[in-house]
Amino acid sequence: MLKIESLAEPLAPGPAGPITAVLFDFSSTLVDIGEPELWLEAAWRRSGRGGSVRAGLGQDGEERLVRGLRHFWDDLRVVDPDGQRDLTPARHRKVFGVLLERLSGVDQALGQALYDALPEVFTPYEEALPTLSELKRRGVRLALVSNIAMDLRPMLKRWHLLELFDTVVLSFEVGSVKPQAAIFQRALDGLAIAPGHALMVGDDPLLDSGAALLGIRTLLLPRTRGRSHGLDLVLRVVN
Repeated sequence: MLKIESLAEPLAPGPAGPITAVLFDFSSTLVDIGEPELWLEAAWRRSGRGGSVRAGLGQDGEERLVRGLRHFWDDLRVVDPDGQRDLTPARHRKVFGVLLERLSGVDQALGQALYDALPEVFTPYEEALPTLSELKRRGVRLALVSNIAMDLRPMLKRWHLLELFDTVVLSFEVGSVKPQAAIFQRALDGLAIAPGHALMVGDDPLLDSGAALLGIRTLLLPRTRGRSHGLDLVLRVVN
């Protein structure tokens, strides 16, 4: 089991001043991970299969696979308790393969297509662009801090979000995963900001709250599904 205290040592409290920088998590904070039906449809197309998923698998087969994909990540911390998957693409693909073995009705080609289609189903929450844009208008510096094994910059650019970030810190590029102190410190360094002037916004009480051990005030927004996530709350926290 991943333990925060084993990965980041609490620092002596420093001065807390006005929030002049915000660190954002990616998945389930700025973007919705997408519905399993859409993920399966995208993979079905990628695998080169004609017709609909239902035509290929039958109604029962489709519904069974959708149910499996809905809970695909549930055992992630059992399979990868130390979060090592997000340090390299190879490790991430290996962990994905272990989880995939728990699904029935998925052949090798469809399994690879499901992996390749992951970025296609990410969808920014409707408040993401307005919230980030307003923070930039106020002169707030912004960082993206994500445990992930792929480069998010092409997606962020497509959504017109990349230019709003002053720094992008990805675990597989820096060799550190949340809740380790190093990944948060890299973001602070990139922003040239002290912990007492930063806010971390995330969804995971284990991973994202690691920022608090560095003296970064932390806002956790519980995971939601759909287009809205309540990101406008950040604008009320950051005056």
